Amino acid sequence: MLRFGIVSTAKIGREAVVPAIVDADNAVLSAVASRDLERAQAMATRFGAPHAFASYEEMLASDVIDAVYIPLPTSQHVEWAIKAADAGKHVLVEKPLALKAEDIEPVIAARDRNNVLISEAFMVTYAPVWHKIRALLADGAIGTLQQVQGSFTYFLRDATNMRNIPALGGGGLPDIGVYPTVTTRFATGAEPTRLQATVRYDSEFGTDIYASVRAEFPGFEASFYISTQLAHRQSMTFHGTEGMIEVLSPFNGERWGEEALLLSNQNHSETQAFRFQDSRQYVREVEAFSEAASGGKAEVFTLENSVKNQRVIDAIYRAGKLDGGWETV
Repeated sequence: MLRFGIVSTAKIGREAVVPAIVDADNAVLSAVASRDLERAQAMATRFGAPHAFASYEEMLASDVIDAVYIPLPTSQHVEWAIKAADAGKHVLVEKPLALKAEDIEPVIAARDRNNVLISEAFMVTYAPVWHKIRALLADGAIGTLQQVQGSFTYFLRDATNMRNIPALGGGGLPDIGVYPTVTTRFATGAEPTRLQATVRYDSEFGTDIYASVRAEFPGFEASFYISTQLAHRQSMTFHGTEGMIEVLSPFNGERWGEEALLLSNQNHSETQAFRFQDSRQYVREVEAFSEAASGGKAEVFTLENSVKNQRVIDAIYRAGKLDGGWETV
């Protein structure tokens, strides 16, 4: 049983990852750390953790945990991932790990010098629906893939929310732009070579609130838009010469709606539905991480993969300044 500690009492931890740690077959929540001891104790009591700490440093120095889950604001991910690794702990860190690809290199160095596992928490790469899509594409179920289309939007105008605060790593691309990017890369096994983008910023917050992207991959094209100030939407479609795959609730399956996909043939005379009633993508993420940290062969999201995904986001920001020009990834 891998013993987890969590730094902070952030919402994503309370609502998704910590319950997954509690439910996992090979992990246990051992400690909660917060700069407010009462909050740490309250969360520890809620989830049955035997230890609470009034500082992150104190927990990292203890011997009651083997691994750390980090759901801090994005701007602090790199710093605390390195500190946790240097304390000899395995690290599961919320996405996005960094705000620039080059910032991940010191994390890789910390992983290697301490011989620990560090993984960015892209829960979608553990979801059965995305493994099924990857298998269908590899088997040629829709012929030759030509186009991937996606969207991910929500509406949030709260000035106190970290997603709207540049100093904390806010912005639409770091928060949700990473999802159409990572799922396209995961499902196809391909990397984009160049892209075009429109990026718009909020005049009050200074964060990016809209992006429309067209990316060229070897043999196919991908296009998607994201926004933090549009009505809620999630969609992903893979369009091939012999058929198409439509993904229902592609990113937040258990919270947004049914996690399923529709596979249609060329003329839509036949459609197969694949439904995943027991996705538990966060539990699968924790269990795979725990197995890998314990020396097992589970597939986890590597830091090298994190670098590749962040390079795409970096290129989108650069392309947004080019007035329609192409930017190399």
